[in-house]
Amino acid sequence: MPHRIHKTGRMAALLLGLALALGARADANTVRHLLEQRQPKIAGHIVSVTPAHVLGLYEIYTDDRQIIYTDEGVNYLFAGDIHDARTLKDLTEERLATLNAIPPSALPLSQALKRVKGNGKRLLVLFSDPDCPYCRKLEKELTGITDVTIYTFLYPIDSLHPKASEHSRDIWCAPDRQKAWEDYLLHNVVPPKKECANPLQQVQDLGTKYRLTGTPTLVFGDGRVVAGLLRRDELEKALGPH
Repeated sequence: MPHRIHKTGRMAALLLGLALALGARADANTVRHLLEQRQPKIAGHIVSVTPAHVLGLYEIYTDDRQIIYTDEGVNYLFAGDIHDARTLKDLTEERLATLNAIPPSALPLSQALKRVKGNGKRLLVLFSDPDCPYCRKLEKELTGITDVTIYTFLYPIDSLHPKASEHSRDIWCAPDRQKAWEDYLLHNVVPPKKECANPLQQVQDLGTKYRLTGTPTLVFGDGRVVAGLLRRDELEKALGPH
């Protein structure tokens, strides 16, 4: 009997210690504050700090739409993908897809060019700079895609292409905006200069809100965001069935 009392008491002490340890675990705000103190250069780039629910780590989501990890004491930082060892599922990639998602229903689609190809069943939203060479390549890939409705936000990046805003304005102000867009990107036909009310500043603000730093950026019907050029077969796979 004394032995059982001793064993039970030891178990109670162990459980109490575990509870205290869990209760003492730093919260996300504490981790963020410590991170900002130790690495002030990245403080302004932190969007959120949340528990990663893996190995006691914390997830740091940054304004370049990436994840880095740290321990609760912010003794270590590391970048890389965490995989589930049983299924090999990329947990980091899965989490990024959630964090980076942009529901198309949340976008002001009236401020975008619209084209319907075939039955228009599938949905694709683009943020494109008319002078971006990869945007031009993407347009060529899209010529072979059908059964899709495409919304294109004119998103010039003047720091890379000094006349992009001017060309975007002229395309938007053209009598047939979509034709002017395709003529310029596919055939290098420069649109006539024209002034009119346009949503370019609102689209720039939209890009800032969603931390879009490059073109093309693609948003699919389920909200998935892909930065960069996709080839036709990749587009078909991402768009899903007709």
